[in-house]
Amino acid sequence: MFVGTALPSFAHAQAAATSNTAITPDGTPNPNPPTTLPSTSHQADSTDPDIPALKAGNLFSPKTGHSLSYWDGLVGHLTVEAGISGNPWTRSGRNFGQFYLDRANTVTLNQIMGSISHPITSIGGGYGIGFVAEVMYGSDARFDPTIGMGDGTLTGLYQWAPTQAHIDVHTPWIFRHGIDFQAGQMYALIGAEGTPALARPFYSFNYASDYIVPFETVGIIATMHLSQHMDWILGIDAGNSMTFGQAGNNSRPKGYFGFAWNNLMRGKLNLHAIGHFGPQGNNGASRTSPAGWSSSGIGRAANSLMQYNASLLATYHVNKTLSLMAEALYLHDDASRDDAYGVTSYLSWDIHPSLTLNVRGEIFRDNTGGIINQYPGNMSYTNSLRNRPYFYYGAPPTTYGALTVGVAYRPPFVNRHLGSGALTVRPEIRLDKSLNGTHPFNQATTVSGAAVNNGTSNMLWFNLDAVLSF
Repeated sequence: MFVGTALPSFAHAQAAATSNTAITPDGTPNPNPPTTLPSTSHQADSTDPDIPALKAGNLFSPKTGHSLSYWDGLVGHLTVEAGISGNPWTRSGRNFGQFYLDRANTVTLNQIMGSISHPITSIGGGYGIGFVAEVMYGSDARFDPTIGMGDGTLTGLYQWAPTQAHIDVHTPWIFRHGIDFQAGQMYALIGAEGTPALARPFYSFNYASDYIVPFETVGIIATMHLSQHMDWILGIDAGNSMTFGQAGNNSRPKGYFGFAWNNLMRGKLNLHAIGHFGPQGNNGASRTSPAGWSSSGIGRAANSLMQYNASLLATYHVNKTLSLMAEALYLHDDASRDDAYGVTSYLSWDIHPSLTLNVRGEIFRDNTGGIINQYPGNMSYTNSLRNRPYFYYGAPPTTYGALTVGVAYRPPFVNRHLGSGALTVRPEIRLDKSLNGTHPFNQATTVSGAAVNNGTSNMLWFNLDAVLSF
């Protein structure tokens, strides 16, 4: 994860595999937690080198002298994140172009995230099995629902959302290194910044991670290990934040196609090129509220109008303390005729074992003005997904530039007393700017769907969060 030495190749996928940031023996977050449990001496008779044998997790452990059972490998994590986003120049009380950090100058409990997982572990014959179950409560859950899985049970600033519930299976089929399957609800496989607090370098998100990357999908993903360094990825799912059946947005499946290259150049370089494709519009009838707000339904045409999301990401580890990453993301939606694309670059430098400097630069183009929208109501985003009238406002077609500089500080004088826990504090300063003369920042509108161009051309803001993880 982003709080330590190495930048992940894709943070969403890492979070899906590991359930959350692992904790090292000294009580600090592990930036690269293993996706499987490492072998132990008394389990060294595992016959499949691709599936590490069982190791005790952090929830249960057998008595001395007793053999491990499968359930002794259970792992539990709890993360609490709270913070404040300071924007003294806003006239709207909002930070435009942000989901999770939309509330300016307000202390917020962003997330309490708990998980129980079991990394893929050998069960013999070349097969392995694991699972992840994770749930989140806090203000972030307003923008992380999965329709049909508890959406709307809480409607205030603080809501809850299931974020992962999947079974993971390794098989020895077809290829030398086999095929891995994930089935259930899982994080998207594209995007460099993940939903869990420690799955990204900053408190704030880049535009691409908020507006192009699918948050959660429900379906099946197959990762075929073509070689030691190359994977082929195929998947089928119900769409962004959707489930199948009545809770779906239309009657057509969506899915992934892509490739990943891991540990190239003696472990220094990771690459992936992954796309998510399928109809994403809602095939219900459009609805209008008494206040004049409209829903997102477009009728039967939604079943055939495609949306394309694609990511090209590269991570290069210069040395043990310095990592560089760059990602290009693209979105096209046939239904809304929207196009958006952007490039984000990252630098992560471990100045000290307890201090990491992070720098992020982004250029993002919303070609029609229909992608970067603000959802002011607590249920606005969720209602947009489930075809209910919702209030929102946007901006004219804009090219956005953003530069963020911050640090992740893990105070040793605190963490040495937390046992298996760790505290991370992340201050940052960020400048967002319109590069084509529009003025979308620090202003709002009372007309749903309107484009704001009477604000400012830039937004300078200061953010701080604290993350306690166990």
